This record gives sequence, C-alpha cells and structure tokens, in this order.
Amino acid sequence: MGRDHWRVERTRHSPWGALALVLLTGLALVRNGPDPSPGPPRPVAAASAHRHQNAPVVPAADLTVRPLAYAPASRVVIPAIQVDAPLVDVHLEPDGSLGTPPPEEPRLAGWYRDGVAPGQLGTSVLVGQVDTVAGPAVFDGLGSLRRGNRIEVPRQDDRVAVFEVYGVEVFSTAAFPGTRVYRDTGRAELRLIAQDGCTTSDGHDTCVVVFARLVATR
Repeated sequence: MGRDHWRVERTRHSPWGALALVLLTGLALVRNGPDPSPGPPRPVAAASAHRHQNAPVVPAADLTVRPLAYAPASRVVIPAIQVDAPLVDVHLEPDGSLGTPPPEEPRLAGWYRDGVAPGQLGTSVLVGQVDTVAGPAVFDGLGSLRRGNRIEVPRQDDRVAVFEVYGVEVFSTAAFPGTRVYRDTGRAELRLIAQDGCTTSDGHDTCVVVFARLVATR
C-alpha cells in the first residue's frame, strides 16, 4: 500500500495533542460500483466484513465510564483473535503520511503518539501490518472481529483502557474516508487499522478498520 493513502495533518484540540485527519479524496468501500467486493484474502475473515457498508451506528455514550488522563500506551490485547502485542510509537513521516511499525517486526503494533492516548477523551489510533513477506503479521485476524468483542490497551500509568467493538469495515485505500474514521465523536474511542497487505481478487487494495468505544477502565 502506498503511503499517499495515509496522508495526515496535525491538529490540536487538547493539551495532549489530537488525532490526525487524513487528507484523502473521499469515501469508497471496496467495490466496482454498487456490487459487493469479495473482500481481501487477509485477514482471513475480512471477506465478510464488507457487510458493514454504512457508517457504524455509534452506541449511546456510557456516562458511567470516565475517560482517563493522558498516558502513553504500551500494549494491545485482543482476546478474540489471540493478539497480545507490544506497541511502538508511530509519527507522521516527512511527507505527511502516517508511520507504521518496522516491517522487520511484524508482531508489533503502532500507536499514533502525536494524537490521543487510548482511554483519553477523543479518538486514538493503533495501526499494524496484515502480512509481510515472512507471513502473517499482528493484525492478520482483524477482519474477524465482531460487535461486542473487547480490546484492552494497557498503559504506562498501570491503567488499562477497555474498548468494545461496534463496527468493522473494509475500505478502498484509494478513497479512504479519513474524516469519518478519525473524527472526534465527543467521547473516548479507538480505531484499529490494518494498514497494508490486503488486495482483493479483482486487484483493489483495501484495508480493514475497527471502530470501538471505551466501556471500562481499571
């Protein structure tokens, strides 16, 4: 996947920094016209993720869950797909594209350090590879997540932010809807992005995006 599909610019909405907005050309699911794409061969279950053709319905905010203060994220744990991975910081590249974990470390995921911390008010972003020349990578199974699955993000302040999935979508990287994916919903949310390695049988480059909201802290 070319980096041109992940251009972002820095914005600031809090003392801690804010989520980047991707400067891309518009929204498109992985489609040739209105017909569904068969979905990418990886993640394994991503072929069924194309069902989420409309924006995920954002559940009502749980006012009993208070967002956390800023603290760097250290790991991501996704029990449903057996992921327990260290997080490395990723930043914007000089060309404005969003950085990724080193390709030689396929089991690492990345946290966009210049944005919101997981559990903090706002939308935080974790990115990871789907596959490499050596085989499956950390987010290989991302497309198999379903509504209600939990994602835990341990942080360096010894707190854990717990998120619940409310949507899984497959997008064309040529028309990635950055504003919709990264927008501030007014509460603590998380996006997981499988940032590379997905190509459909008809040649469309795609990516899987998981939408999740904060439901607990400990």
